[in-house]
Amino acid sequence: MRVVIQRVSNASVSIEGKINGAIEQGLMVLVGIEDADTIEDIQWLSNKMVNLRIFNDAAGIMNCSVKEIGGGILLISQFTLHASTQKGNRPSYIKASKPAIAIPLYEQLIQQISADLGKPIQTGIFGADMQVSLINDGPVTIIIDSKNKE
Repeated sequence: MRVVIQRVSNASVSIEGKINGAIEQGLMVLVGIEDADTIEDIQWLSNKMVNLRIFNDAAGIMNCSVKEIGGGILLISQFTLHASTQKGNRPSYIKASKPAIAIPLYEQLIQQISADLGKPIQTGIFGADMQVSLINDGPVTIIIDSKNKE
């Protein structure tokens, strides 16, 4: 799994003009799923996201996690995170999982993050045409890939 995490002041996802999910302070996370992903990737990534210390403490130092500040998480599926641009100018998405594999993993990730965070998270709808709005706070943007643990 590959994720792009953004620390946000607020974020929302709309589908056909209606807001499907929204958060105030927290993390907006784009996730790309590949066939090799397992429950171990889900557990590792969820733990990492929920405990990542990228929010300011009272001294203004990034020393708090989204869980510690009581923030929200907005999770959006994004197969294009596995784009290969090695050949030509048209990206290949061959590494991205097809819905039959990706949807169950996405749903497991939602459940795992909610359990680790201690409250439900907000989401988009897998495969939908979504419009995402956010205010990146900092800006702080972090990319993590569960295959190389960085």
